[in-house]
Amino acid sequence: MTGMTTLEPGRPVEGVFAVRRKERRMSRKGAPYLALTLGDATGTIPAVIFDEPDWFGGQFEEGDRVRVTGEVTDRGGRSVLRVRSLRPAEASDAEVDLLPRSHRDPDDMWGFVLGLADEVHEPLLRALLDHMTGDPVLAGAWRTVPCTRSGHHAYLGGLVEHTVGVAMLCQSLCTWHPRLDSDLLVTAALLHDIGHTRTWEVRPATVEQTDEGRMVGHLALGMQMVDEAARATGLGDEPRLALLHAIGWHHGPPPGAHAGQASAEAIALWRANAMEAGVKARLEGAGSLDD
Repeated sequence: MTGMTTLEPGRPVEGVFAVRRKERRMSRKGAPYLALTLGDATGTIPAVIFDEPDWFGGQFEEGDRVRVTGEVTDRGGRSVLRVRSLRPAEASDAEVDLLPRSHRDPDDMWGFVLGLADEVHEPLLRALLDHMTGDPVLAGAWRTVPCTRSGHHAYLGGLVEHTVGVAMLCQSLCTWHPRLDSDLLVTAALLHDIGHTRTWEVRPATVEQTDEGRMVGHLALGMQMVDEAARATGLGDEPRLALLHAIGWHHGPPPGAHAGQASAEAIALWRANAMEAGVKARLEGAGSLDD
């Protein structure tokens, strides 16, 4: 299959792609056309269908796999795929992998999660981590979903990769600042983005935001999940609230709050999360699959 890294202006294209976005638009002359975003495991490209857009538009929907022929053109300094023909992909195309994936093995990353959890010695925090990592459905999603759709770690396995990176940064901070509560901070780091497991739905050709992800958001979902698990495993009110406080601050001060109200562990998690995500976004050019 044609990879996105090889699509240059003037190059003919024939391959199977996922339809990430589909919009019917009007040109300046009043003629309808379809504006698409097509993707595969290597990235995405904008595409257009000018000829018979309404007929073609009835042949597929967002999220479908399609077989496309056309050529890449230069439009305002960016590559755009002009589609000449498009039809639904065939059954034999079902094995084509169209979703970007982490270059790190998610199972290896999961081993790091379990290893980091092993280093949490406070019994009730450890029980909380065992409860959540031991849930096979939750653990499966944790190893699979991305962190974002167009920003950092925007690929399958992105969540577990980001989780490990943040937790390891927090471990280093605890070594340098031994007055930090390392058990609390590492637990918060491992669980800070757990809400993403309910934010994203991985489909055969696309990753889509769930209704609760769009309407509630990963932060509120994650705090709800951690709160329920903490109560179920008997974590006391004081450590439970300290843990939720740190997680609630991992993107910075909540509305109406200021940095002086944060615990040292909340500050550490906030900064570690921003560092790991920011560096990754810069290295990857921010994206292929919204926080």
